[in-house]
Order: sequence, then structure tokens, then C-alpha cells
Amino acid sequence: MGVPLTVGIVGVGKISEQYLANLPTFPGLRLLAVSDLDVSRAQTVAAEHGVSAMSVDELIAHPEVDAVLNLTIPAAHVEVGTRALEAGKHVFAEKPLGLSPAEAAPMLDLADRLGLRIGSAPDTVLGTGIQTARHALESGAIGTPVAAQVFWSAPGHERWHPAPAFYYQEGAGPLFDMGPYYLSALVHFFGPVVRVSGLGTRSQRERTIETGPLAGAPIDVAVDTHITALLEHADGVTTTVTVSFEVWSTRAPLFEVFGTSGTLAVPDPNMFSELVEVATAVRPAWTVLPDSAGYIGTGRGVGLADLATAIVEDRPHRASGRLAFHVLDVMDAILRSTRERAVMTIGSTVSKPELVPLQSPRAPA
Repeated sequence: MGVPLTVGIVGVGKISEQYLANLPTFPGLRLLAVSDLDVSRAQTVAAEHGVSAMSVDELIAHPEVDAVLNLTIPAAHVEVGTRALEAGKHVFAEKPLGLSPAEAAPMLDLADRLGLRIGSAPDTVLGTGIQTARHALESGAIGTPVAAQVFWSAPGHERWHPAPAFYYQEGAGPLFDMGPYYLSALVHFFGPVVRVSGLGTRSQRERTIETGPLAGAPIDVAVDTHITALLEHADGVTTTVTVSFEVWSTRAPLFEVFGTSGTLAVPDPNMFSELVEVATAVRPAWTVLPDSAGYIGTGRGVGLADLATAIVEDRPHRASGRLAFHVLDVMDAILRSTRERAVMTIGSTVSKPELVPLQSPRAPA
């Protein structure tokens, strides 16, 4: 396979706009082609970016494509990823890795057997925001971490997304859509999760699409839209995570870590480079920390760029399929806990990814 890694994108919906804007900034990646079930959209996107438009079959089979960037809906992640692996391609996919651990596990095993790599969003956690927060924790900025709290909320994606119906189907909802950002950050901070307990609910309010050509169309809600979970990490840290499509406004902090000598205000892991703040017993006023780790000034696609560099350097890539699988396993256990009203033990585990030294993603790691 060539260097730089030659990439084909399957799925050019809303999220692809960010990847398409960023891929040219990574010298380790070269975009060759795009595909989509909407052929006219694929052709339009291809013309805008000076690449080829292909069918999914053509793209996956193309001999020059080294890696498939899978930006399809969650229900197609495993199907497309498996086909790409069988064709000898590396895979990087949007989150979640699959609809369930049982569905996703064979894809990871296949990649291992074939000597190929699987990566998965979110790669936002590789930016300076989460990596600086992790560096601060590991440097003892708040003493020994004891607990963390996450509260992400919104009224619902129908307010801004032109085709939001899939957010309310299996494989999405606030947990599968937003949970991976926070759970991935927590694993970067504290390692794997060992036990979870969850509660979920949904309101009966009617939802309709508010923007775009489908405005006014009703949305069928098939998932819980407000979920709270208690997590226990292998190192003893406990976390409370709430994700919701039911909150119109709140004053709850987004993400904080509590330690024996202070509190760390963690930036949004859905972003790459927001500020990290700390308050301590010695200095109780909130203080902004300078960037100390992470890829500088980057965007979506950096996880695939890190994968490309990792191949050259023969090291593990950070936004790995194994990490995404563990996060998927945790989310699946949370949902099972909400149904069964029981504490769930997590069967999978994963090593904490290597901290990203403070650097430009344009340079080798």
C-alpha cells in the first residue's frame, strides 16, 4: 500500500463536509474517490473536490484505494467495513463502530486475521482539548482523580439537521450519537470501564424536522432520549454520564473531573481545541491551562491521519477499532441495564491509547 495512504469515502452526507475539508491538510492522506447511494450527490461532491465518483462496489474494489473512510449511517457501518476489509483495505469509520458488540466483533477479528487496521471516530479526543486535560490529570494537577461528571444535552438534532430521522433509530439516540465522545475521553483519562448501571426514558412530545426540504415531516422515536449511567473504571474512578435530547436549557457543567486537591473543567470532546481550566485547593479561582498535548489546529480526519502514520512507524493507532469496540460494549451494557434494572459487568477491555505529544498533525508522531 502506498504512502501517502490513498482514501475512498463511502457516504457523503452531512458529516462528510468536515472530513472533505480537512483531508487535504494531512500529507499522509490522498483522497481518490467518493461514493454514495445518492449518485447525483456523489457526483456533485466529487466535482467540487476534484476526485472521482464511483459506485460503492467500484470504490471498494479499486486497486489504488488503500483505506475506506466509512461515513454511512450506523446500520451500515459493519456491512461496509467488512466488505472493505475483505477487499484488502484498511477501514476508518464514523461512530458508533456498529449497532452491537455481537455485530462488530467479527469485523475486528477479520481485520486481525488479514493484518489490516480498523479505526473509528471520535478522533476529536486527539486534539489539544482532551489531550491537554489528560496531560494535566497525569501530571497531578488535581491530585488523585476520584470521580467525573458529564452532562450533555440538547432539545434534539431535528432543530438543525436536514435529515435527522436516523438519530432516533437503533444505533443512534443521544447515547450512541453523543456518548462515544465522552466515553472515549473517559477511557483516555481513566482506562477501561468494568461495571455500569443505567436508566433511560423518553418523552411523548411530537418531533418534526425543522430545517431543509423535509421540514415539517414527523419523526418516529424508537430509542430512549434521556439516559443516565454510572460507570466504574478499572482504576477505581467513578463517573456519572447523562446524555439527552430532552433538555431545552441547563446550567449543569458539561464535563468535570474531581480530584483530591482540585477540579478539572474538561472541554467538549466533540471539539478539538477548546480550553482546559483547573481550580485547586491552593488556587480556587478557575485558571486556564496552556496547551500541553494533542494535535494542534486539526479537525475530523486526524484519526485516519494518525492511523496512516502509525502504519509507517509500526505502532498502534490511537483512534482504534478496539477502543471503539469497548465504548460500544459499554453503551450496549448501559441500554441492557436500563431494560433489566441491573448492574452490568463489561466483558471487553482495552489499553489506554498513547498520549499525543503536542504537535502538528502534519508532522510524524
